[in-house]
Amino acid sequence: MAWDGSTTGELVTFASKAELLAQAERYWNPDKTRFWSAAGVPLVIGRREGYVIHDVTGKPLIDMHLNGGTYNLGHRNPEIIAAVTEAMDYFDVGNHHFPSIARTALAKALIGTGPEGMAKVMFGSGGGEAIDMALKSARHATKRRKIVSIAKAYHGHTGLAVGTGDERFARLFLADRPDEFTHVPFNDLAAMEKALAAGDAAAVIMETIPATYGFPLPAPGYLKAVKELCEAHGALYIADEVQTGLMRTGELWGITKHGVAPDLLVTGKGLSGGMYPVTAVLATERAAAWLEADGFAHMSTFGGAEVGCIAALRCLEITTRPEVRALSHHIAAFFTAGLDRIRAKYPDWFTGVRQDGLVMGLEFAHPEGAKFVMRRLYQRGVWAIFSTLDPRVLQYKPGLLLDQGTCARILTATEAAICEAREDAVAPGQLPLSRPAETGAAPAFDLPRYPADPGARAVLAQRLATWAAGGEAPYPVASNARET
Repeated sequence: MAWDGSTTGELVTFASKAELLAQAERYWNPDKTRFWSAAGVPLVIGRREGYVIHDVTGKPLIDMHLNGGTYNLGHRNPEIIAAVTEAMDYFDVGNHHFPSIARTALAKALIGTGPEGMAKVMFGSGGGEAIDMALKSARHATKRRKIVSIAKAYHGHTGLAVGTGDERFARLFLADRPDEFTHVPFNDLAAMEKALAAGDAAAVIMETIPATYGFPLPAPGYLKAVKELCEAHGALYIADEVQTGLMRTGELWGITKHGVAPDLLVTGKGLSGGMYPVTAVLATERAAAWLEADGFAHMSTFGGAEVGCIAALRCLEITTRPEVRALSHHIAAFFTAGLDRIRAKYPDWFTGVRQDGLVMGLEFAHPEGAKFVMRRLYQRGVWAIFSTLDPRVLQYKPGLLLDQGTCARILTATEAAICEAREDAVAPGQLPLSRPAETGAAPAFDLPRYPADPGARAVLAQRLATWAAGGEAPYPVASNARET
């Protein structure tokens, strides 16, 4: 099994998928490799384009996981590829010590599109690193150590970030430090006030909608009240928008829908366009004060890599186009109606939908119900993942540029998978991680194509009006019935 079509295919060769999985278990991550095989999802991603990924055996899957929003604009988006390809004729990673054309341009663009009060930008290469930068910035600004986060939170796995998350991840690496990291229940304002009352907290860090916990939605007024508590007790507010930012809620930054201007905002995943890793922390002047005191205090060789900054600039430009914002609203409404119809058929099993725009969590009655549904969706050609810290809930994340035909196919597969999983869950002795039987050939799917020139984008804007009424797809589509 070679890297198909690559000039360096001789560097990546395996005799079979079975050999690849065996060597992944031996040399890469044994537990994770075994887990997915046992779950009936032995996925090894090969060819990928738009919102369709293919297993190396050829099985196509519509991607409703998007790697946490990394592929908001689809896999290998042609506009992102073009930007990165052009950038590589001039740029490389760059040197983190010096001012940079690409980093400065991206920093200016982020401040220009960020929440009110943002003044400076710090760059990383991964989300955990960006969270660490935000936490260190808050500690410097307040001269305090304590960090308050949400129980069952997830903010990454690096040194400080892992301490803010669920104990499952923190305890393993001896990072559970209750003296420095306090956890309070989500939507519990009294608990938050108690945690801040002593006046010793540097910051509260919160995902606007906690992803790994299954997207529970903040109660009306909750996030704004937390920000007010932070101000009253001298703590900074850190908005983790790694998954909820970049138009996933129908606005560029989800936190702004709640009337909150954070002191620090963290973005990543989708900022990369899925092509080159880059993350960023937007900060107020106060929160970024260390940049004036000692700009060498945090260094990252690959943070703000120049090619990645160009990818991010194009990603930000695409995402902020008015027609893309409008399309995200159309897609959200389409799924709202479809999921409501499905839920009405299986109210005892499919018990709820947590939704804010294209952030969706599907709730099931069984404590591990989402695992059953995930497996059945995989068999039917759709990839969506259960919530690690609440496996009742399926993370269900449509891309920003889906065409209506693909949306309809996703809903058809979802309805069938929910029905089948309902029967699986009540079958005697059935476990959610048991290995399923192989299914027949998966259907072919249409792949969205992305217009790269202004004229094509103008045509797209005209088409948006007909999209919700079931007219032609906003993007031209082409058949993808190729076999590998």
